[in-house]
Amino acid sequence: MALTQLTVVDTAVDILQQFGLADLSMRRLAKELDVQVGALYWHVKNKQELLAQVAAKLLNTPELTVQAQEFATPADAVLHLSRKLYLALLPIQDSPEVIEVASAMQVTELNPVLQLRSLLEQSGLSEEQARFGQQLLLNHVLGSVAYRQNLVQLDVDSNESDGFDWALQRTVSGLTA
Repeated sequence: MALTQLTVVDTAVDILQQFGLADLSMRRLAKELDVQVGALYWHVKNKQELLAQVAAKLLNTPELTVQAQEFATPADAVLHLSRKLYLALLPIQDSPEVIEVASAMQVTELNPVLQLRSLLEQSGLSEEQARFGQQLLLNHVLGSVAYRQNLVQLDVDSNESDGFDWALQRTVSGLTA
């Protein structure tokens, strides 16, 4: 198999899903691809760029888009998209950390995140307010996913709701009022 940017990113996603972020090192990735570590740097500058590309791969799927016209209001579309993000990231070990790195790097290719901002603008927020709202919603989704993953990782038996949807509804209601 030829070493391409796509194979590097796909293999990184596989490692993340199977073993978590702690095992996603450039050395481990090179070993999985049966190449020298230096060969990876032809396709990604550094681990941060790799994580940004992994985040884009995780998020840029047809399942994580909404058609705004299918909802009564932009706020309903925001709720739906936020719930979809939560459910998509939940089974992927350490996904909140990967998405946070990409977000901090201001990666512009995270389509669902950009769509959140666009939907918030459609609800009447200014560009700046929509950006703040997007970050608030992303923090809520990622924090809730991390909390739920920590419960599983720590083997804490909890049937209590994490309050994700309750807080999401109040946040979106406040943002779009």
